[in-house]
Amino acid sequence: MTVALIDSGFGLLSTAGWLRHLAPEVDLLLLLDPEGAPWGPKTASFVTDRLLAAAHLAVQRGAKAIVVPCNTATVTAIDVLRETFEPRIPVIGTVPAIKPAAATGQNLAVWATERTTASAYQERLIADFANGMPVAQIACPGLAEAIDHGDTAAAAEAIADAAERTPRNCDAVVLGCTHYPLVAPEILQSLPAGTALYDSAEAVARQVLRRTNRDGETGSRLGSIDVVLSGRPGHLPAGAHAYPVGRALATGARVPREALLSATTRAPATAPAI
Repeated sequence: MTVALIDSGFGLLSTAGWLRHLAPEVDLLLLLDPEGAPWGPKTASFVTDRLLAAAHLAVQRGAKAIVVPCNTATVTAIDVLRETFEPRIPVIGTVPAIKPAAATGQNLAVWATERTTASAYQERLIADFANGMPVAQIACPGLAEAIDHGDTAAAAEAIADAAERTPRNCDAVVLGCTHYPLVAPEILQSLPAGTALYDSAEAVARQVLRRTNRDGETGSRLGSIDVVLSGRPGHLPAGAHAYPVGRALATGARVPREALLSATTRAPATAPAI
């Protein structure tokens, strides 16, 4: 079975890594869009068109499920994707792990791209699950782009800026962009000791396996990992090797758990994926 993951850049790495760890027999098709990246500041029509083009290509390549491991793309275009492909092809989106984080009763901040921070969808998640508690919404301009470029200096600058704008009484930070777990250690270093981080990559991977009726199955075969770059066959960009999960995926082997657990706290496997 082939599962396609679509994102403009490295935001798909964590979810792909969890799928490779949980179900190494599944074939993965990783569709990145370096020519159109970053999607965050682009118009909704641009993001929708790029996402649909990649999804059609994935289905032509035999994908039996489509995963959008990108909060921005999910809030922008998941409905269009589902209208186009479901129920024949399951479409699984990604949302910030606000619900499980809020359930702890901790003071929360949500770090996300500017588009996701400004979205009605994130506002609705906070309204539905934060139980009236204040949630600091912290836009992180440039952080996802720095991660995609492997620019550690620019990433450190963006992280420091976001940390400076995060209230000091926050006990937990929800990583509302799928790129951010790749620099979780650096984010933790910028925050007060004991701050918890939440992301939803594992939950999304488990939702994919449930939707494809493979939950709990592990075969002996090791699946393939194919990469498409803006519609053309390719390889994971060199920048992906800057991150443990990127290096692990590049080998084609099963991704070890230690390459995935870089944050101190993650959303539980039952966290919402859509």
